[in-house]
Amino acid sequence: MVHDRTAWQGRKVLVVGLARSGVAAARLLASLGAEVTVNDSKDREALGEALAPLEGLPLRWALGCPADGLLEGQDCVVISPGIPDKAPFVVGARQKGIRVIGELELGWETCPCEMVAVTGTNGKTTTVSLLGDIFTRAGRKTWTVGNIGFPYTQASLECQPNDMMVCECSSFQMETVDGFHPRAAVLTNITEDHLNRHGTMAEYTRLKMRMFENQTPEDVAVFNADDPALAGLDRQVRSRVMFFSRKSEPAQGAFVRDGVVTVRWDGREEAILPADEIYIPGPHNLENALAAVCIAYSVGVPAGVIAESLREFKGVEHRIEFTRELDGVRWYNDSKGTNVDSTIRAIQTMTRPTVIILGGSDKHCDFAPLAREIAASPCIREAVLIGVTAPQIERALMAEGWSHLRHAASLAEAVDQCRALARPGWNALLSPACASFDMFSDYEDRGRKFKALVRALK
Repeated sequence: MVHDRTAWQGRKVLVVGLARSGVAAARLLASLGAEVTVNDSKDREALGEALAPLEGLPLRWALGCPADGLLEGQDCVVISPGIPDKAPFVVGARQKGIRVIGELELGWETCPCEMVAVTGTNGKTTTVSLLGDIFTRAGRKTWTVGNIGFPYTQASLECQPNDMMVCECSSFQMETVDGFHPRAAVLTNITEDHLNRHGTMAEYTRLKMRMFENQTPEDVAVFNADDPALAGLDRQVRSRVMFFSRKSEPAQGAFVRDGVVTVRWDGREEAILPADEIYIPGPHNLENALAAVCIAYSVGVPAGVIAESLREFKGVEHRIEFTRELDGVRWYNDSKGTNVDSTIRAIQTMTRPTVIILGGSDKHCDFAPLAREIAASPCIREAVLIGVTAPQIERALMAEGWSHLRHAASLAEAVDQCRALARPGWNALLSPACASFDMFSDYEDRGRKFKALVRALK
């Protein structure tokens, strides 16, 4: 699909929030001839090297101040995903008739490439990364963008028309889309998450479904047939529907029959590969693989290319990532386990006795399902609790009669406690079931510090 990149010439645009996506949006807009004002509540000193890509560009700087006083005369405001859609200055901008969008929408509007998209509570990053690998093996220059950490606008600035975009979409980003329109898109699952921002599961689900709202009958929407929370959502879309399932055989989609991953689409049925040949382990990764099969096959990637990728793709950083083995203990970094369901999936992947590190900042989620999973698990033997949510997790575990837990004041102390608790033949797993913002800048920062601590063990 071709977009009019000249439409931004001379337009007055306020970019609010100068993390990676805001910096990339400002660079793109400046290159397109917009009159750009960049704003962040932090001052230049606090932002530091983050501003380096913007130096020398024709920008108006408004740092260390709120955005409210900068709206006059603006044609558009581009906000960071971290800024809620109901922030007072966002509401004020819309009352003045100023268009408000996010960086994802700006990337879509300016990018000349074909795009597929992935959303869901869990599995997004693995599915996006796997699709990136599949399309690359199919001979496409492929960009994995969006919530995965690489801004869509940066790719839009650098890409060519024949490239492929694979976009990870968060509920935060879906608050500010407008024309966003993937050729094929998948909803992996929906479980309780981000209720501190969205308030209710109904609103969280509505935002996830916005990914499909501009699709037409020429496009493809993919749903997880095994997730009860998705039941009936396929009837809300206008696009052609595929399902993926570990437990049944959908009429159109990807499934496992007699141990073989199989896809059925457009009157064709084709075996992809034996499920036990998929490199990344666990039932959740089988679901991610089936989701990727649906997207890739529906846009014409040959079955042989998909099979090659599934056999060789090694997974993503911070998602049940093997870090090292020391004294017979295998250490795993699952810092991307930022909600209860994600950590439950990590627990279900463990096949050896395991000590787990849990806790972080509060997203207003219910820890009872996690506590039930731990109490029933044959593998989880000990837990070390950290962060703001440690008392909540302790109460949930004690309510299940499970008391093999300790507290740690820091991640370093938690790693030391795991070292003392774990015996040869055990695993030590960081899978917090919480966001990281009480102690770290993000889950990547938490995961890398965990890996550094583990690698420093003597």
